[in-house]
Amino acid sequence: MTQAPATPRRTDRRHDREIIALALPAFGALVAEPLFVMVDSAVIGHLGTPQLAGLGVAAALLTTAVSVFVFLAYATTAAVARRVGAGDLPAAIRQGMDGIWLALLLGAAVIAAVLPTAPWLVEAFGASATAAPHATAYLRISALGIPAMLVVLAATGVLRGLQDTRTPLYVAIGGFSANAALNVCLVYGAGLGIAGSAWGTVIAQCGMAAVYLAVVVRGARRHGASLRPDAAGIRASAQAGVPLLVRTLSLRAVLMIATAVAARLGDAEVAAHQIVLTLWSLLAFALDAIAIAGQAIIGRYLGAEDRDGARAACRRMVQWGIASGLVLGVLVTLARPLFIPLFTSDPAVQGPLLSTLLVVAVTQPVSGVVFILDGVLMGAGDGPYLARAMVVTLALFAPAALAVPAFGGGLVALWWAMALMMTVRMLTLWLRTRSGRWIVTGASR
Repeated sequence: MTQAPATPRRTDRRHDREIIALALPAFGALVAEPLFVMVDSAVIGHLGTPQLAGLGVAAALLTTAVSVFVFLAYATTAAVARRVGAGDLPAAIRQGMDGIWLALLLGAAVIAAVLPTAPWLVEAFGASATAAPHATAYLRISALGIPAMLVVLAATGVLRGLQDTRTPLYVAIGGFSANAALNVCLVYGAGLGIAGSAWGTVIAQCGMAAVYLAVVVRGARRHGASLRPDAAGIRASAQAGVPLLVRTLSLRAVLMIATAVAARLGDAEVAAHQIVLTLWSLLAFALDAIAIAGQAIIGRYLGAEDRDGARAACRRMVQWGIASGLVLGVLVTLARPLFIPLFTSDPAVQGPLLSTLLVVAVTQPVSGVVFILDGVLMGAGDGPYLARAMVVTLALFAPAALAVPAFGGGLVALWWAMALMMTVRMLTLWLRTRSGRWIVTGASR
């Protein structure tokens, strides 16, 4: 009996199941990550204002350092997924090990750079005289955990490439729980203060890295993949990561420019901007979860040399992005009156906040398309184009944002400039996916 050909509806249902199976655990893991800083803040907040201020400065530096190296996860996911699609699991795991070795090398370099320069970095971030010693202590101790943090990024990329987003979720939950318990025990039980919080986080991060390494090593032994460092493979991983590093730095520059412009608008505006940015980042987690699924799925189809499957998966994920953006936009619009009082009771902040959140809500469908297509092109290993597109976007956004205070605009105008930035990103990504040039099949790009 011949099998009935797959109908478009049946194909969509298959893609839906794949997307949900990968995106839901990925979303949980993404949400768990910022909870580390939240736990530290809650514990340290009871020690005093200088300690909390010191944590704020040190956490900002650490978050920036780690976010710069997020390419370890993105590039590894795409490379491993391609080899999974090609049916070569030993090569997939070998590729993942190259990413992990690169993470260890970069982590060692960051420690060497941060330990002697910690006081200068804290001062450059504007820490007060009372907060600076606490920030320096926290930063120096936490820097010891950076290699583990980068290993977690690379190993997460390995498992995503292997179509496994459940294990990262479980590890993230375990790491968060251990971090919370260690913080309480070391800060209060052992009386170590802010240093205890830093050591608790380092221990939790090292534990997470150890679990990931155990999973990857077990897979390597099962499939006969070498665990030794390979100079050529590490160099290839670094080369694949450079364009994604440029993309990430350009995106960070966009956010820094937006915050700098908001600060020039006044205290009420910059306070409202921080609240909006917090919500915008939270919404990004939901959309990024689908994008992570896209990286894994697209990489696998291209590795299997299934062009039609890659196109169909891309089309379906874009539909998911638009639908998710519409739902999130409606939720933001309806929840504005309930959301705002949770963050501020100051009418001077609530005014611009109410109108700015409406801009965020309206642009969520655009954000949905951007995140999805970004994930699709990452899964295809199309990093050089992503870097060029983000640099172009930054070049167009910067003058638009800087013109806001010059022309007497307020926070709403600034976030319309952010909407312009997202629209430009959507257009550049859409043009690339429409051209088909991203579809390069095979075990490697």
